[in-house]
Amino acid sequence: MLYFVYLIQGEREGEYVTDSEDEAYMQQALLLARKAESAGEVPVGALLVRGGEVIGEGWNRPIGQHDPTAHAEIMALRDAAAREHNYRLPGSTLYTTLEPCCMCAGAIVHARVARVVFGASDEKGGAAGSVFDLLPSDRRFNHRVEVTAGVMAQECGDLLRAFFRVRRKSRPS
Repeated sequence: MLYFVYLIQGEREGEYVTDSEDEAYMQQALLLARKAESAGEVPVGALLVRGGEVIGEGWNRPIGQHDPTAHAEIMALRDAAAREHNYRLPGSTLYTTLEPCCMCAGAIVHARVARVVFGASDEKGGAAGSVFDLLPSDRRFNHRVEVTAGVMAQECGDLLRAFFRVRRKSRPS
C-alpha cells in the first residue's frame, strides 16, 4: 500500500512514503525497545531518520540513568543533535514504538522534527492525538508536525502489554 504524506518542511517535502519503509524503521525502533526491556526499563524505542539515514537512536533509560527525561524520544533527539551538531533537526522523521508524551512532544516541536511515526497509542498520556493533540494540530505552536499513527501498532502494543503483565505478576501481593 502507498500513501501520500505532505511534509511542511524538509528535504522529503511532497515525497511518497511507503508503508514498508515506515515498517522497516519501526522494526528498528522495536529492536531498540527490546534494549530497554532487557535493562528493566519500559520497552520503548525511537530513532530519527533524515534522507534515508538514521541520524539518532534511543530507548527508555529513566531508571538506569536516574533521569525522568530519559524517554526514548528524548534520547534519540539528543543523539541526533550531537551527531548533527545542531539542536534543530528539520526534515527528519522520528519513529517511536509508543505515542509521545507531552514532554517529548515539546522537544519534538522545538527540534523542528517534520514527521512523527508511532506504533502503539498511549491512552493515558499520549500527546499526538490520544489524550492531548499537541503535535499535529495545536496552532499556538510556530511549528507543526505531521503524524502517522498505528504503524505496527499490534507488535508495539504487544511488547508493552507483555512487559507490564510480567511486572504485575512479580509484584508482592
